[in-house]
Amino acid sequence: MLDRFKVPDDIAVRVDQAVMRQAVEDIFKALDMPEAEAESSADVLLYADIRGIDSHGVSNMMRAYVAGFRAEQINPAPSARRERDTLGAISYDCDNGLGIAQSRMFMEEACERAKKTGVAVVTAYNGQHYGPSAYYAHLALPHDMIGISMTTGGLLVTPTQGAERLLGLNPIGIAAPSDTEVPFIFDASMSSVAANKIQLLRRVDGNVAPGWISDAAGSPVMEESPVLEGFMMLPLGGTREIGSHKGFGLAMLVEILCGVLTGTGGGPFRRQGTAHYFMAYDVGAFCDVATFKKDMDEYLRALLDCKPAPGESRVVYPGIPEHEAELERRAEGIPYHPEVIEWFKRTMADLGITDDLP
Repeated sequence: MLDRFKVPDDIAVRVDQAVMRQAVEDIFKALDMPEAEAESSADVLLYADIRGIDSHGVSNMMRAYVAGFRAEQINPAPSARRERDTLGAISYDCDNGLGIAQSRMFMEEACERAKKTGVAVVTAYNGQHYGPSAYYAHLALPHDMIGISMTTGGLLVTPTQGAERLLGLNPIGIAAPSDTEVPFIFDASMSSVAANKIQLLRRVDGNVAPGWISDAAGSPVMEESPVLEGFMMLPLGGTREIGSHKGFGLAMLVEILCGVLTGTGGGPFRRQGTAHYFMAYDVGAFCDVATFKKDMDEYLRALLDCKPAPGESRVVYPGIPEHEAELERRAEGIPYHPEVIEWFKRTMADLGITDDLP
């Protein structure tokens, strides 16, 4: 995570992950979420926080979820229904359930089905926010599978050369197993920066970088700037000259595979909430698993050994920064902004919950 998003060390409140996990579970259960789903939800959010994916951890997401439950916009105890099932393809109606509570089940079902079919896809619609895509992709790794997960994010992105919000943030998560090296785990929105990171910037009074947002008229902001009123997110790449048509196309891909493929529309025509996509490739259906892992290790080591460009210290591939953050945060605690801790204490008091937060 870039330094501009981080909570300054001199004000950060370090919290042991077990303490924060308990607080999250207690809040969800107080809002009528069943215990098993509360535990699954906490697991997703703490995965994000422990691995430095702060934009999709408790700092931003808990208040959004709590507001959704209180406004009766999210079903705390849904009953997901399997609507279609044809060998390697399954589709679910989420019953307006919170994605972080349900989506582990969907990815695990994709993995189990892929053991029989080689490749399997589970789609889900009529849902709600599901957190970091990487979490679901990484669930395939213990099965010696490649995992892919996508979701239709908030409709905040303008197409290349456009001035309307017609695309979601639409993150894609991909994980591939290795042997001894840290596994490849990629997770990125198809906007130039995740919208939740804009919330992190606001919390620490930071500026956006060039090419992240447009102004309200659709003109890309190509200099350091405070967060503008009425801004729109730019596709991955920022402008046409530096490749935003690629991010635009990938964002459309997610709209198609998640929304249109589930029969619930894409972009501004989405129906029935958020839609998700989970895919598993059984490596053993394509090649020898040991050979695959050996080849992955060889490639990953070559990337780590790559000669750095002038002024740079090293090359890291997706998964390394998060792995290093996890080692540090498990040992030292997760750093939170004081405002986040204050929100937790206030919310837990309102719900009649005793907290152990610092």
